[in-house]
Amino acid sequence: MLKYTGFDIVFQEIPDEVTLAVNISNCPHRCPGCHSPYLWEDTGEPLTTAVLADWLTHYGREITCICFMGGDASPDEVAGLARYLGTQLVAPVKTGWYSGRSSIPEGFSTEWFHYIKLGPYLQEKGPLSSPGTNQRLYRRLTVPAKFLPGPACRAAAAQDPIGLSPEIWEDITGQMHRQAPYILSC
Repeated sequence: MLKYTGFDIVFQEIPDEVTLAVNISNCPHRCPGCHSPYLWEDTGEPLTTAVLADWLTHYGREITCICFMGGDASPDEVAGLARYLGTQLVAPVKTGWYSGRSSIPEGFSTEWFHYIKLGPYLQEKGPLSSPGTNQRLYRRLTVPAKFLPGPACRAAAAQDPIGLSPEIWEDITGQMHRQAPYILSC
């Protein structure tokens, strides 16, 4: 069972989105230098569709995205909650998942996600906002591979080593560390 330890409305986790970031506990990765080692423990409140419905009722007009921060111990449950968010009628929101995995788990459905971050935290490479990071943030470009026409497109999607076909997903990691534009003074 997924459990969450807290949530916050944030502006930097997903570019151009007002995101309700949900901290999920029981992280199996235990990355050295982790900024949230308290999430290694199996603690918190159960994260259910009823909890999500309450948040959507309360924050629905204020947020554009809900991002699951973790959940790697139970990725199928994360996918199930994303499916709920994609089919609910309370408030339209996009869905994201921050995973410490290097690739999508075998059999994991990305169908209901708009954003997925992959990669463990490596202290020497820095977080997702660092230009040298190993972590990658992907944004969905198109419909899921199973809906693409023709077997060639489906075969190309199936052979992608991280599980996110470039025909469907765009790496937007660079948007996390954009430089502020130079403004000429008058």
